[in-house]
Amino acid sequence: MPGPLSGLRVVDVGTRIGAPFCAGLLGEWGAEVVKVEQPGSGDFMRGIGPFAEAPGEPAYSLFWAVEGRGRRSATCDLRTPEGQDLFRRLAATADVVCENFRPGTLEGWGIGPADLDPRLVTVRISAFGQDGPYSQRPGLDRLGVAFGGLLHLTGEADRPPVRPGLMVADYLTGVFAAEAALAALYRRDAGRGEGAGQGAVVDAALYGSVLRIMEWTLAGYDRLGVVRGREGNRLANSAPLDNFPTDDGRFVCIVAAADANFARLCRAMDRPDLLADPRFATLADRADHGDVLNDLVADWTRARTAGEVERACLDQGVPVATAFTAAEIAVDPHMRARGDLVAVEDPVLGPLRQQAPYPRLVGEDRPVPAGAPRLGADNEEVWCGLVGLTVEELGELRDKGIV
Repeated sequence: MPGPLSGLRVVDVGTRIGAPFCAGLLGEWGAEVVKVEQPGSGDFMRGIGPFAEAPGEPAYSLFWAVEGRGRRSATCDLRTPEGQDLFRRLAATADVVCENFRPGTLEGWGIGPADLDPRLVTVRISAFGQDGPYSQRPGLDRLGVAFGGLLHLTGEADRPPVRPGLMVADYLTGVFAAEAALAALYRRDAGRGEGAGQGAVVDAALYGSVLRIMEWTLAGYDRLGVVRGREGNRLANSAPLDNFPTDDGRFVCIVAAADANFARLCRAMDRPDLLADPRFATLADRADHGDVLNDLVADWTRARTAGEVERACLDQGVPVATAFTAAEIAVDPHMRARGDLVAVEDPVLGPLRQQAPYPRLVGEDRPVPAGAPRLGADNEEVWCGLVGLTVEELGELRDKGIV
């Protein structure tokens, strides 16, 4: 089934995660994505583990197998005049270009937004943005997490900050950038307001996406002088709430701070006496005595398996979920019923189960993404079919190392 963005062409000239993830999201809604990679080496993610083995194949990156899916691969050395000319010609056929080089790099190669078709929407992802005093600083995901304020809040209060388990800034920035690209495309094509008919440049800094989700942190400092700090798994203004240990060595997240949910949890625990305890009478009281209350709940969960805790909570309508591992996700009946995992046909490994495109449109099937391409697998299709080179011209450029 063609997706809503069918007919849209995206050129992914990024590496690592931010810009390629943005392009990949557009591709999962139906856009055609062409990835331009450096001849010989390709995207940095091709060399990042963990690696899987396949007969007759070199070690193959599973990271690449997920993040490289849903696009075609064409090689081109953008540091050469011939490569830059090829890129300009390819971009002339596209609607969106996604890149995450250090600011000014594309301009130095003569392929910045001002050198391309003004109808293009150019997504530019960088650590600190395209302007400002820090714009030329090098930076990767964790710097965005740190500078945006999240790292300071992550971990236990009496311990050093802990990075989030995933590359939050890269992925968040890719999502926000895709949203902005769609808004710019709508304005370009809908023909309304200033800028109609023209493209745009999306300036997406890694730290900016983190900053945007910082809740009340800045407002609290502005009006109350509060410098928010690490709280671990608990919250100063809510209880009971924690990742509670269980008898079988797992952790169950219970969120029961609201009055109604607290009453339900007391019934699940068979502790009606807690409802009569003045320390726990209101949300504010429970927050003031949060350590005591959370410890009482932890004593209850430690004597039960995760499954027993979940069943007791769900019987009373308490919000609860066990911290899942990949092994549990792989067999969960709810995720299976909703199609949250798909088998992508990888050109090296064959069927490879991974997360499905997200979210979905109700009543519509989402196509399974194509597997991550081999490096340069689509050179002829892209450079001859889209750009218009002859096979002989392509061969000459290949001999010169341009593609």
